[in-house]
Amino acid sequence: MDAKDAPRAGEVALSGATGRRVLFATVLGSSMVLLDGTAVNVALPRIGADLDSDLAGLQWAVNAYLLTLAGLILLGGSLGDRYGRRRVFVIGVLWFAVSSAMCGLAPSAPLLVGARGLQGVGGALLTPGSLAIIQAVFRPQDRAAAVGTWAGLGGVAGAVGPLLGGWLAGGPGWRWVFLINLPLAALTVLVAVRDVPENRDEAASGRFDVPGAVLAALSLCSLTYALTAATTQPFAALVTGAAAVLLGAAFVVAERRSPRPMVPLGLFKVRLFSYTNVVTVLIYGALAAVSFFLVLQLQTTAGFSPLVAGLALLPLTLLMLAFSSRAARLGKRIGPHVPLTAGPVLAAVGVLLMLRIGPDASYFADVLPAGIGLGAGMTLLVAPLTATVLDSVDVGRAGTASGINNAAARTGGLVSVAAIPSVVGLSGDEYRSPADVDAAFHGAMLTCAGLLAMAAVTAWLFVRTAAPAPETVDAVCRSCSLSAPPPAAEREKPGGGT
Repeated sequence: MDAKDAPRAGEVALSGATGRRVLFATVLGSSMVLLDGTAVNVALPRIGADLDSDLAGLQWAVNAYLLTLAGLILLGGSLGDRYGRRRVFVIGVLWFAVSSAMCGLAPSAPLLVGARGLQGVGGALLTPGSLAIIQAVFRPQDRAAAVGTWAGLGGVAGAVGPLLGGWLAGGPGWRWVFLINLPLAALTVLVAVRDVPENRDEAASGRFDVPGAVLAALSLCSLTYALTAATTQPFAALVTGAAAVLLGAAFVVAERRSPRPMVPLGLFKVRLFSYTNVVTVLIYGALAAVSFFLVLQLQTTAGFSPLVAGLALLPLTLLMLAFSSRAARLGKRIGPHVPLTAGPVLAAVGVLLMLRIGPDASYFADVLPAGIGLGAGMTLLVAPLTATVLDSVDVGRAGTASGINNAAARTGGLVSVAAIPSVVGLSGDEYRSPADVDAAFHGAMLTCAGLLAMAAVTAWLFVRTAAPAPETVDAVCRSCSLSAPPPAAEREKPGGGT
């Protein structure tokens, strides 16, 4: 097809060949991030054994990725708006592929951690771009269907991730959890360069909030180090903790002074927006810690293979795939107050059922019921949570609000994976001891249930609003990421723009 005959941004039909290829490229690109976010956890015990890593190394293998992803994802969206969404998306995919190769070839835990941090940068570039391309490229009448398809297939990737990670870790080896991204990235880039029309926000101007992004990343990095080293290096943890506070204060000052802040602090004057983000941090902090500790308990204490351990959270993703749209309609009908209160309570019951998982655990008697309980709670709350965030702000700031909520969830996971092992007394090489892991697992599940209970109380007391607007509910993606709420498409602005 000649360039002059190629469909332009905003004119691509979902039913056409170009539309299908655009959707294929965006789904495949974002699926790499979803797969990596869920598959790596299942491989952690094998990674630790192969690289002779202590627990802190495994924590950083998870958190280095979350750190750069959470700290830069808002900046990644802005770069796409300014310099071209396809261009930044392709750069993000290539960056993700190169850093995945570095992860797969890493000879030591420190080098793996560094590569994981670089991988998060690639994820921050490609993740916002995948949905932004759909919003900008497809015809207005096709956007809702395209977003729904993108989200549904992303949910499938989230469901497949733990199984794929378990199969690779137990078969070809954990390095293939990362190396599998290389052919996926090559195919994504090939299709994106050939078929995705370039598009950008012509109104985007002014400087990027680079100081804000740097200060946010440094503050989160210092906080993560302080929490991770709290039991093994208390003095260093104290120093870096103080540095995290100072850097966080500097970030707030920088955002107040910036003409185009990465995080507009004025949004937090909206009580509903602020409290919904508190609920988000608590819920996704608990979920990240459950995912981290569960694979250790299943493989180290219960003796499950990585593949069977990967089945543990499958009920959660399947339930979300099957019933999230119904939960969204329920939230639309009755408002978010009940779903955001009952959902964390149900999830907490599922987490408490995990206390039954021990040395002689059965998948069907002990693991499956807990996974169903956790999945039922998350299914009930995820769509109303995202819709409430969007509905708490004006239409023009919906995209920013969604991005902040997504970053808040990843930050909650980052902090919990860094802090809870210290809270329950697991450190060093103890993750290889069934008795030590079992004791820590029970403490961690009680802690996570407490976080979910705090989320339920916060929602009950402070998240009181009318049912979200129908267009807000329709914008919520039916994705099943375990690390963050589904990014939501922006609602259309008056006049039909996006």
